[in-house]
Amino acid sequence: MSSSISKYLSIAATAFAAATMMVTLTSPALAADKVRVGVFPVSSALPYFVALERGYFKEQNIETISSRLMGGPPLVGAMIGNKIDAAANLVTIEGMNANLKKPGVVMYIAINGQNKKWQMEQFVVRVGHPAKKISDLKGAKILSAPGPANMSMARAVLAANGLKTGDYRLDQLPMPQHVGALKAGTFDAGYTLEPNGMVAVGIGAVRRLEAGVISTYILRDDAANAYAAGGALTSKFIQSRPNVAKRYAAAWAKAIHDIKTDTAGVRKHLIKNTFTSPKVAPKIPMVNYTMVKHLTPTNIKNFQAFISFAHKAKVLKSDVDVTKYLKKY
Repeated sequence: MSSSISKYLSIAATAFAAATMMVTLTSPALAADKVRVGVFPVSSALPYFVALERGYFKEQNIETISSRLMGGPPLVGAMIGNKIDAAANLVTIEGMNANLKKPGVVMYIAINGQNKKWQMEQFVVRVGHPAKKISDLKGAKILSAPGPANMSMARAVLAANGLKTGDYRLDQLPMPQHVGALKAGTFDAGYTLEPNGMVAVGIGAVRRLEAGVISTYILRDDAANAYAAGGALTSKFIQSRPNVAKRYAAAWAKAIHDIKTDTAGVRKHLIKNTFTSPKVAPKIPMVNYTMVKHLTPTNIKNFQAFISFAHKAKVLKSDVDVTKYLKKY
């Protein structure tokens, strides 16, 4: 090969390499996969806030688009209508009700255990009211967290404490209004969720009568995990974008690991995302966040008992086999 030809090939190779580098430098980065997430802004949505703010979705090349939806019915409607791909914290009774209407529309990747230790639902009473226990609420005007599931649990707990429907008045109220309504004395008591319970206690508006009431009065074991809510994906999302769903679940699992190992640190993510002040945030109770793959046979038995009770209470038209709607990642 002549020196002139060699020189020509060398120049051509250099030009090709430079052109390739320019294309690489000027090409846009691979676009993140967008996932639409419905969020009910209470403390049970903490894994979502942790994964978002600590960059775990970003690590998985996922961009989440959040919609604030206040309670189970709006979340269910959005999932059935394909308006969202995921729910950060969907009440399990509402999720199973959706699955009765459209089988497989709600698939849980993680569920949250609640009881006296892992506090979420609770009865509180305004300061100045004489009630010292739930059975003392005869004649009281009581607010409830919104949605059929929360209303039915409140009634069931009141019944377990000897109160009949006519013994009290129960009205559902949006979560942002709970603390103000109790502080103003508009209601005597409330069946509320965290962080509202701790916020109301923290400002001196209420006294807590009892927490973990579902496990105590519905499951009849105050140490049992009542799986009343969890993180869920739509079956359409799982089937149409399986790799994205798997990566979303990986970010979720990493957030749950942080919650279990950095309990003090993760609470800061509640401050701007829920109705929680910096003063109260360090005291907010945690629930037992658990990926589906880590559930034990006893956990699943308790979950089934909770859903079966909802059927007996006529909140669900028929019983549901919960194992059909658990997705392991």
